[in-house]
Amino acid sequence: MAKNTTKKIKELKGIKPEKITDEQLKKVQDTINAINRGQLEIGSIEIKKHELMHNIAGARDNLTVLQSEFEKDYGTFDINVQDGTINYPENGEADKKD
Repeated sequence: MAKNTTKKIKELKGIKPEKITDEQLKKVQDTINAINRGQLEIGSIEIKKHELMHNIAGARDNLTVLQSEFEKDYGTFDINVQDGTINYPENGEADKKD
């Protein structure tokens, strides 16, 4: 009860607190730390995302090269990726260039 009385006296005298309570400070610090940790984690995820997108682009380039080789060798790059069967065009003739 003395705490409340002291608070009331300070209010009547116009004395303003100079600091927040230790409990409030701890809550603010914990909240800011949580935000910082979240932002750091998002940054790490974005870096990983960028690396993965770079890897995908490289794999697509490799696929394009393979398709060109298949087109040159078999007249088509339409291949069944499960069993390797070549799916020739409707007329059944490949445009194989010997």
